Amino acid sequence: MQLEDMFHVGIRVPDLDDAMRNMTGAAALEWSSVQHRQQQIWLPRSGVAVVDLRFTYSSAGPVHLELLQGEPGSVWDAGDGPGPHHLGFWVDDVASTTEELLRQGWTLELAGRAPDEGYGAFTYVRSPAGTIVEPVSTIVRPAFERWWAGGDL
Repeated sequence: MQLEDMFHVGIRVPDLDDAMRNMTGAAALEWSSVQHRQQQIWLPRSGVAVVDLRFTYSSAGPVHLELLQGEPGSVWDAGDGPGPHHLGFWVDDVASTTEELLRQGWTLELAGRAPDEGYGAFTYVRSPAGTIVEPVSTIVRPAFERWWAGGDL
């Protein structure tokens, strides 16, 4: 991963609508349409899970702010620490990037799919120092760019 490939900072919030209003007033940000999903993820200790998730991104870049409101007890639950959560990077190969970080002593926190399925389009990997990075497949980049420009994700 290269610094120039960083495209977002993920921020956990307890109330997405309130956070959007506050950030808009403080930083004059504009937001992409709010997404509300039953997000399927794979967790190392428990396998497949489905998490209720609401999120949006700031429209302008090159580095976007991602606001995430997750259900209680989930990785996106702001109840145990709202604020900056992870850094997102575009990568061509999520599996090889994740495997390389794991070889360097990082820890897999979650993935879009199980490791034997290639991890999916993203993972969360924690450094030994505690920083979480999210390698995201460049395959989904056109959809995000369309969303940031006012279209659908």
